[in-house]
Amino acid sequence: MQETEKIWFNGELVDWADARIHVGSHGLHYGTGVFEGIRCYETERGPAVFRLTDHLQRFESSARLLYMTLPYTVDELRAAVHETVGVNGLEECYVRPIAFYGYGELGVHTGTNPVEVAIMCWPWGAYLGEEGQRQGIRAMISSWKRVGPNTIPHVAKATGIYLNSMLATHEARRCGYDEAILLTDDGYVADGPGENVFVIKDDVISTPPLATSILHGITRETIMQIARDLGYTVVEKSIIRPDLYLADEVFMTGTAAEVTPVRSVDDQEIGAGRITLQLQQAYWDLVRGKNARYADWLDFLAVREKI
Repeated sequence: MQETEKIWFNGELVDWADARIHVGSHGLHYGTGVFEGIRCYETERGPAVFRLTDHLQRFESSARLLYMTLPYTVDELRAAVHETVGVNGLEECYVRPIAFYGYGELGVHTGTNPVEVAIMCWPWGAYLGEEGQRQGIRAMISSWKRVGPNTIPHVAKATGIYLNSMLATHEARRCGYDEAILLTDDGYVADGPGENVFVIKDDVISTPPLATSILHGITRETIMQIARDLGYTVVEKSIIRPDLYLADEVFMTGTAAEVTPVRSVDDQEIGAGRITLQLQQAYWDLVRGKNARYADWLDFLAVREKI
């Protein structure tokens, strides 16, 4: 991670090294926090944060599912993101808002612990590698299953839930793969540790429905809209493991991963196909302000000099 100058922490800008929490913070012990991943892109009109309000509304919804009341409104958080990116003088970056129960009581119940909120931003390139974005990544089906919808609120982007993702990622990397794909307990394809999954067969684009314990991905939703606007049929349906092996194309989406082709699953070769690369290019054009049709999804801001 490349350090930047300032972090927004509980309403104030502080030096990067001074954004600290107590070791007794509830969120550290029990995973009682929520976060977002957001990207800011360089455009001809200056930096633009992609679907910022949508991300912050999901942030607020995630908090509600953890019985957490954020001490800031979506509009206040939006202004804070603008301030944080601006004060760091960044043209393009990854933005990470996080809220968690802080220091106070240390029982499982959150008690009267305060809700701490921070916003970080820093330069971050292709999450799964630039070569992976061009040529596709190698994925494996993880032995770890996606958590069930009534086990934990999977639609919340909650810190504790990502233990599931961490285990799957470690397994994949130890086995020599770039990324994992998790199944549900019923054997249906869910998603990746930090990405949604798409399958293309006979020019029809399919993705698992929300009922398969997946995160309601904002990039997922974006790609579905782009694909339909390009004339493709997009369906949400249950996908089984053989569907991945027999697919014409497979790709993954996410704020960090953007649009990444999957060239093989469990060593079954697929390749980075034409539709995936077409959607990838359309996405990059969109987020960098080259397609006026989606201009409302870009939240432009002025970059100030670093302090």
